Amino acid sequence: MAEQTAPLRTTAEPPAGSTLAAGTKPDSAVVRDALGVGIAVGLSGFAFGVTSAGSGLSLLQTCALSLLVFTGASQFALVGALAAGGNPYTAAAGAFFLGVRNAFYGLRLSQLLALPRALRPLAAQWVIDETTAVTLPQPTRRAARIGFTVTGLTLYVLWNLTTLVGALGAEALGDTDAWGLDAASPAVFLALLAPMLKSTTERVTAALAVLLALGLLPVLPAGVPVLLSALAAPVILFLLGRAKGHGPAGAGTEEAGATGAEGGR
Repeated sequence: MAEQTAPLRTTAEPPAGSTLAAGTKPDSAVVRDALGVGIAVGLSGFAFGVTSAGSGLSLLQTCALSLLVFTGASQFALVGALAAGGNPYTAAAGAFFLGVRNAFYGLRLSQLLALPRALRPLAAQWVIDETTAVTLPQPTRRAARIGFTVTGLTLYVLWNLTTLVGALGAEALGDTDAWGLDAASPAVFLALLAPMLKSTTERVTAALAVLLALGLLPVLPAGVPVLLSALAAPVILFLLGRAKGHGPAGAGTEEAGATGAEGGR
């Protein structure tokens, strides 16, 4: 993995009475944000444990999914398809396609974190929606590494513990569908993502992605609509490019070129 040409500045906790330089962030603030996300989302592992047990998976199978797969959306997609009576191979394929997005996160995070080669396979297990959401906005490489590590560790430990508790307590809850627990993890992530959509372009892209996913959901296998919803980004960028090319700036360029051509004749 190539290092960035201009390495990010590192920052440590400032001494008492000192002022942080512009563009830096205290370590304590990064840890606080990372813990908030890790705890909030980690607790929703209880919902997965309950849902998985309700779909017919054993305690060992449920815990193995959280330990080895560790990507909530794919886990919920798998157990949801099984609970609906789907073929296990089809359910696994849908969960796999949904998890492919983590590979794209890894392409960006590998450059941002620039971890030693020995740590990269271990860090890859924590490349998920939440760690990406916490890591990307950080102003320095040090802050990015702290955010990624604290979020990943907190979420991994809590997710697996609450998965175990949820699977053990599934029988006490009765009908798990009535609780709507399968929506807990997506709801938490949407609450995390929404404040990051600050510009009109970002909001329009997100809205188009939602429409694509919902429109394709009834006709494509689980996981595929989510992947195809990523096409919203290049579509919006293409439309923005065309709008700029035909805007006043583009018209002015064409007029200047025509004037120059007339002067040359």
